[in-house]
Amino acid sequence: MSRPNSSDVTRILGELSKGDAAAANRLLPHVYDELRALAGSFFQIQRADHTLQPTALVHEAYMRLAGQADPNWTGRKHFFDVAAMAMRQLLADHARRQKAAKRGGGLGKVTLEQAETPSWTRMDVDLVALEEALTKLANLDARQARIVELRFLAGLTVDDTAEVLGVSPRTVKLDWQMARAWLRRELG
Repeated sequence: MSRPNSSDVTRILGELSKGDAAAANRLLPHVYDELRALAGSFFQIQRADHTLQPTALVHEAYMRLAGQADPNWTGRKHFFDVAAMAMRQLLADHARRQKAAKRGGGLGKVTLEQAETPSWTRMDVDLVALEEALTKLANLDARQARIVELRFLAGLTVDDTAEVLGVSPRTVKLDWQMARAWLRRELG
């Protein structure tokens, strides 16, 4: 499937924001491949035997996004930013349920240094602790929290992260350094 026209996605998102419930059905074919790729990047840092699959994550996130009572999408980028956050929250909720079911879980920890390069290997991540720490970080510095989401969870490069956020790669590198130091202390 060819890459959907960004203006078509923005137009459909506007229709959805105005209350056109049928727009959700028109939107999915335009965004599915990118949502699937985003979900796949989240799973690159998960255990190989994870009980939730990328396709299920896409469907749950999409249902959550399309079913919002009063969505106010400003465009394609905004939609995918919110989709990434929804996926992160769904994975954290799933991890909480698994942890509760196992009375403490047994998830291993991953250092942020392991996330330094975009060539990921499968590893265990305590998503519950990470979600709580990212929420705290977002209250202190929203851009640093967003950089952690994009670099660590979505696996974007420094340049890609800079493009998404509309800042320089140097800013991303500095904020990434600060965020890792803060998270290291917080998760210590």
